[in-house]
Amino acid sequence: MPDLTQLALFFAAALLLAITPGPGIFYVAARTLSGGRTEGLASTFGTGIGGMVHVIAGSLGISALVLASAELFTALKLVGAVYLVWIGFRTFQSARRETAAALVGETVATSIGPRRAFREGILVEATNPKTAAFFLAFIPQFVDLTRGHVALQFVALGFISVALNTLADAVVTLAASRIRESATARLSLIRRLREISGGAMIALGVGLALTRRPAG
Repeated sequence: MPDLTQLALFFAAALLLAITPGPGIFYVAARTLSGGRTEGLASTFGTGIGGMVHVIAGSLGISALVLASAELFTALKLVGAVYLVWIGFRTFQSARRETAAALVGETVATSIGPRRAFREGILVEATNPKTAAFFLAFIPQFVDLTRGHVALQFVALGFISVALNTLADAVVTLAASRIRESATARLSLIRRLREISGGAMIALGVGLALTRRPAG
């Protein structure tokens, strides 16, 4: 592991990146607004597992192989982009259907259950090649080659980064849950928030589809 100064610098940088909005944050927010705190926390742990997939892959060199292959990178990128757009569109549409049904006294089930929310969270993060590129570009800067066990250092630092991301997602979940509980009678507000989350995921999916493979 790096010395305390380097570790503190890594922690600060990782924390800053953790609170930067991305697919994971928008997904857990949308899930919480739709299905409540339990689904939101389940999706949060899912995105955490998805992040660790990239950490393990990076330590084993798999991520480098994917980023080095134009075909593999494009395949993963398109899978992730389509998945994000699909979830965003579904979130956007379900928000409108639920509001329309409520206006005529009907109910529409928008909860998908914690198990599915957990699985979707894993896929949202694991199919994002930007996460792989980030770990491969960011973490090695803080690995101390003189201490040996490079792969273990990579995993340890990656775990810290993923833990901070998961913590940020959990805070977003709790905040979205409070909004959901306090705005139960304000259907228009909940709908707008869910539409924003859905629209953001669609935009992120489109942006991911347009991402170019990192040079190098």
